[in-house]
Amino acid sequence: MSGVDTAVYFVFLSTVLSILVLYGIILLPVLLPLAATEKRVYVTNSTSEGTFNELDKLSMGHVKEKSPRLWAFLIATYWVSFVTYFLLWKAYKHVSGLRAKALMSPEAKAEQFAVLVRDIPPPPEGQTIKEQVDSYFKSIYPETFYRSMVVTNNKEVNKIYEELEGYKKKLARAEAIYTKSKELGKPEGSRPSMRTGFLGLIGKEVDSIEYFNEKIKELVPKLEAAQKVTLREKQLRSALIFFNSRVAAASASQSLHAQMVDKWTVTEAPEPRQLLWSNLKVKFFERVIRQYVIYIIVALTILFYMIPIGLISALTTLDNLKKFLPFLKPIINIDAIKIVLEAYLPQIALIVFLALLPKLLLFLSKAEGIPSVSHAVRATSGKYFYFTVLNVFLGVTIGGTLFRTFKKIQKDPNSLVDLLGNGLPGNATFFLTFVALKFFVGYGLELSRLVPLIIYHLKRKYLCKTEAELKEAWAPGDFGYATRVPGDMLIITIVLCYSVIAPLIIPFGVVYFGLGWLVLRNQALKVFVPSFESYGKMWPHMHTRILASLLLFQITMLGFFGLKKFYYTPFLIPLPIISLIFVYVCWKKFYRSFHNTPLEVACHELKEVPNMEQIFRSFIPPSLNSEKADDEQFEDALSQVSRMGSFA
Repeated sequence: MSGVDTAVYFVFLSTVLSILVLYGIILLPVLLPLAATEKRVYVTNSTSEGTFNELDKLSMGHVKEKSPRLWAFLIATYWVSFVTYFLLWKAYKHVSGLRAKALMSPEAKAEQFAVLVRDIPPPPEGQTIKEQVDSYFKSIYPETFYRSMVVTNNKEVNKIYEELEGYKKKLARAEAIYTKSKELGKPEGSRPSMRTGFLGLIGKEVDSIEYFNEKIKELVPKLEAAQKVTLREKQLRSALIFFNSRVAAASASQSLHAQMVDKWTVTEAPEPRQLLWSNLKVKFFERVIRQYVIYIIVALTILFYMIPIGLISALTTLDNLKKFLPFLKPIINIDAIKIVLEAYLPQIALIVFLALLPKLLLFLSKAEGIPSVSHAVRATSGKYFYFTVLNVFLGVTIGGTLFRTFKKIQKDPNSLVDLLGNGLPGNATFFLTFVALKFFVGYGLELSRLVPLIIYHLKRKYLCKTEAELKEAWAPGDFGYATRVPGDMLIITIVLCYSVIAPLIIPFGVVYFGLGWLVLRNQALKVFVPSFESYGKMWPHMHTRILASLLLFQITMLGFFGLKKFYYTPFLIPLPIISLIFVYVCWKKFYRSFHNTPLEVACHELKEVPNMEQIFRSFIPPSLNSEKADDEQFEDALSQVSRMGSFA
């Protein structure tokens, strides 16, 4: 009901939930008693401070060095790994089936009949880009080529179009105000007026309805003239090519069309609503350079953010707050407030800090020259994942340890590795409460949608005058995969990495994903409206990042067993190798069918003959769309070839 991307996201939630439940069934009844019954005079590896000291006895840190009990933790590491492999393999097959079923739909989808062509070489003298594109594809696909649409520089026409649409909205608003005045006041009503100067505050006072009508009459011919100029004189070396069959389009998108890799680059076309038109003109090598520059900027951003996040983890403890903000002592010393602050203060600071990042990463992803919104969201999700794992997980773990033990490191630099290893369980409680805060507060706000509700009612009371404005204010948006998926991935990473060291975190992970499945199912069916459909292309990235978290867990366990001086630690060495092989096998077996549409999928019959003219026109940008279906002004940029071959 909510699209393939949403269905795939729920496969992800249910898969992770199944993985964590299977972890818990074995690890909780086996590892917790083993850790709790270990006899020790004192605890050296504290998992917490203050009110949470009793949790120390339930962690791997409580087990003595070289203890035979460590065998159980080593076997548990293998259990965690193989459960993850098995369920991820099943999920990949299931998602592949979902994607194939959606692409085999008998309904005609516009993007399945089109390909995107970039890096078109300069046309020969005396030939336009339009003519060059038509002749090139007509010669390669004489039977299936329908027509082409050359991408144009729409900057000027977009500006006029947006101005025109703005005046249309203002006119509708003024008319709504006038209609309402008839109901509330005199039968003839009072016509709204405005000033023509800056922000409607200065200048000559005029009748709003007449003024907006005049402006619209001025802009309509101006827009038509700009459309003609744009389509004839501002063609770019990029185009959309339309075929009269899904198989031909799928085949073309997977074929090498030119000898040189930077000429005639052909890929699958995204949905019309997804196209980032300004990025289509970016050339091949410019895209490569941009990509590397963005990677460097993101790497620097991660390093830059590491400093404040490390400071947050070190400074947002009660002892440091008392030290640096002594005026807070009377408040902090109240028992009820002390318990809440000790449990949640660092986590709240961290969540607020992370909220500032997503828009920057989305902007950087679009700057790479990516052609579609869904691709930009996937790229943003990847950047945000690496940011959260490197900064939140490793940053908090290492940062907190470094600040606590800085003086020891100064005296004995060689103790750094031991101190970091011993400090790893010391953040178990931080992350346990972090996960709890995410599902208690996060899903509570998600289900109530309190903030959007308040904003909507404020807009409805003071800003919205027309039905269109009300509809726009009420629009709930989509899932926001760019931040939601990395947020979930961070929880997976935390729970995975602490699943054996501190198994008590597993029930918190189960509650997070179980509650998430229930709450978000309601949101998917009754609230969110998808803004794009990529037929599950996010899945390979989700799958790979879960395995990246598993690899991090395996390396962490290798290091921690080494610090426990367990003789059989080398038994864990095969696990990271198996994980890398598993990633490689999955990538080779499944990924290609997510990157391209398989021809056996594309060849399924359609319910009815597609209306090719309608498919073609669905890709025309709104600013260039003429209300006259056969307006000759479009003929220079919209193909003249194959009009007679239309199935309309």
